[in-house]
Amino acid sequence: MRYLIAGCVFASRFPALSLRIWNYVRDRHGLRVVRCCVGNYKVREFTEKMPPGEMRSLWSDLPETGIFRPGDQVYSLCHNCSNILEEVHPDVQVSSLWELIDQDAFFPFPSYNTLCVTLQDCWRARDRKTEQEAVRSLLGKMKITYLETEENREKTEFCGASLYRPQPPRNPILAPRHYRDGAVGKFIPLSSEEQERKMKEHAARFSTKKVVCYCHYCLEGLEIGGVDGRHIAQLLFP
Repeated sequence: MRYLIAGCVFASRFPALSLRIWNYVRDRHGLRVVRCCVGNYKVREFTEKMPPGEMRSLWSDLPETGIFRPGDQVYSLCHNCSNILEEVHPDVQVSSLWELIDQDAFFPFPSYNTLCVTLQDCWRARDRKTEQEAVRSLLGKMKITYLETEENREKTEFCGASLYRPQPPRNPILAPRHYRDGAVGKFIPLSSEEQERKMKEHAARFSTKKVVCYCHYCLEGLEIGGVDGRHIAQLLFP
């Protein structure tokens, strides 16, 4: 079975964009779309965040999660889901949505040939080299010129303000390698004022007007810092 994890936080932030992504993976690749990597996770909360009407109904119709079996291929645009799946289901192949799109020879890439951005890598995906390469490849296919940050790829320590808030209790339980052993010194709660200060300090490092990321937490942090941020999905599915 081949799945796409829709991502609760991403879908609630970008409902119309999410619908375009779901239609693409279903029609082009035959993927089954499910909400999350695990069942019964804030089901009512995220359902109520969806716009009333068609989108909320479509979200409600999605399975909460999949019945993941050895050999299944799961694509995700949520790094929490990717990391949890890898530890809970080590026999499942987990990849990013960006890798799937990068391998699609017929994807209708929009062209942004006057756009120069800085690329922000994500701490939650710091060890995902194939995802990092796919993101860079996609920017090139969209004719986007990009600058690298000094702390890029596996060196990045950025995941927005999410690292200055308590993490969901499920994460270190389900994925202790990522969110317990690999998160020492992270998820230290700070006040909203301190979070904003740290995001603005980070934003001061950029030399371009626009910054592209591939994580919804990174995007939120960039926006808190006053950056004109874009999630790569916004560029791929305008």
